Amino acid sequence: MSIDFDFRQLEIFCKVVELKSFSKAAEAVFLAQASVSERIASLESMVGIKLLDRLGRQVVPTRAGKLLYKHANKMLDTKKTACLEMENFLGIKKGEVHIGASTIPGEYILPKSIGLFNEKYPSISIVLTIADTDEIERRILHGDFELGVVGSKSSNKELIFKELWNDELVLVVPGNHHLGKKKQVDIKELSDEPFILREVGSGTLRIIGEYLDSSASKIIDSLRVVARLGSSTAVKEGIKAGLGVSILSSRAVEAELETGSLNALRIKGISMLRKFYLIMDKRRAVSPICRAMLDFLVSTPSLFRQ
Repeated sequence: MSIDFDFRQLEIFCKVVELKSFSKAAEAVFLAQASVSERIASLESMVGIKLLDRLGRQVVPTRAGKLLYKHANKMLDTKKTACLEMENFLGIKKGEVHIGASTIPGEYILPKSIGLFNEKYPSISIVLTIADTDEIERRILHGDFELGVVGSKSSNKELIFKELWNDELVLVVPGNHHLGKKKQVDIKELSDEPFILREVGSGTLRIIGEYLDSSASKIIDSLRVVARLGSSTAVKEGIKAGLGVSILSSRAVEAELETGSLNALRIKGISMLRKFYLIMDKRRAVSPICRAMLDFLVSTPSLFRQ
């Protein structure tokens, strides 16, 4: 018996292993779930051994499946590298680039950047997904996104981080708040204020924790947290509604500061400056169109500096 594979079979198999689900893999490869199941069954029949086990709601590879997955990844990477090198040789600049971004760069910076990029490369389409920083990193490593833009830097050695833009976090209060007339406040004044935090996994929350923990004996643990919300927009609306105060990117509240519906203050003795980073998986080849977007973002940071 001879064993043979085609790249489509291997791509589907790898997606099932990575996503641990036939239904999620079906969405990722744009097939019906029944078609994915049929192709996996065909692959197992060809190999002559079971490759996947169904454990409750999760699908996990068998020992044979793990072996095949290791080699399938190498084969798919080799195929992708060959295609990319040929495209680069031919000078192809047409197609889609999938980018993941955390909330602030995704909602307040990248739309303008994409518009400028599109003027230069009208044949390249950008698909932008906004999620929290942890999710962006995870999906970069899974190959869902070629590029990511996030507001904090992790220690993951498989990722490359390039500095892009500056940002400042500020204390944001309602326009009529009793602290609103001040330019800065002592961190101790926040202990009695109802506080809104971002969700776990947020880059903004990670930065807040780093600054406040180092300056005031882990005061973040003593804040009177009344809500954790999943986006900067939700936090802003919560502040406007009188739910509490919060720390946000100054970029997220520019319009509200102009109208006076919100006020921004600094915390005495704490400079909450940060960078936004372009991230990539160092193990993966970069397509010519992705390289075009990468070079554009890196070469035009002055347009978006504060």
